[in-house]
Amino acid sequence: MTEITFEYWNKLADQTITISSLLGGFSIAIIANFLVSETKTRLTNNIMAASTLAASFFLVTVFAMTKLLMMTTEGYPIKVVDNDLILPRIIGVIAFLFGIISLLTMISIAGWTKSKKMGKFTTMIGILTFLLILIMLT
Repeated sequence: MTEITFEYWNKLADQTITISSLLGGFSIAIIANFLVSETKTRLTNNIMAASTLAASFFLVTVFAMTKLLMMTTEGYPIKVVDNDLILPRIIGVIAFLFGIISLLTMISIAGWTKSKKMGKFTTMIGILTFLLILIMLT
């Protein structure tokens, strides 16, 4: 098996931080809209819960990948070996995947607030998106 270099982990962490920051910001914007909204249905509460989960998972990803980025940057004051990168990698990747799942859940159920037809459409799009993401990850 090919060992991944610190330089590669550094670039990957940098990209993941950018993506997670944008998706986390989007999720927080949805939360803010629901906080000022007068609608208090079970469906809107579920959308807000999914948004909160997504924002939280993306925030964890940002911090895990920031640690990874710092540890793999030349000049880091502490000696780093491959095993030191395991925990931030695992936490960052798992949080990122759960953030994506939460975001797709929010997208999938959002259409149900408008109509049954729109709900079916957004659910199908959410499932299709999830499948395409899984294909890209393999």
